[in-house]
Amino acid sequence: MTHAPDPVEGTPLITPSSTDHPLHEQAVEACRSVYDPEIPVNIYDLGLVYTIEISQENDINIIMTLTAPGCPVAGEMPGWVQEAVAGVPGVRDVTVDLVWSPPWGMEMMSDEARLELGFM
Repeated sequence: MTHAPDPVEGTPLITPSSTDHPLHEQAVEACRSVYDPEIPVNIYDLGLVYTIEISQENDINIIMTLTAPGCPVAGEMPGWVQEAVAGVPGVRDVTVDLVWSPPWGMEMMSDEARLELGFM
């Protein structure tokens, strides 16, 4: 029986975002325009967007998850995110990858989301 090698100590579970890229804040705001239909908070503040990676050519790769694998909009939400971010001026191409690891948890929500949902 083989198993996956242990992750290298210090390797982040989530790839860092391109926070220094000029389009990063606009991509974040575009993600904030997408809401989980079952929760009145945008997907960015819910902590569903793990990574916004932007190339020098302004191609954006978004790595995201959902609150649960059985989420009724699992097949649709990545398309909503792709469409929202593709509308940012200067963006060339957008891909959205849906991942389940690490699993989403309530600790990933922003303080604003926790407050909105009555957890603070």
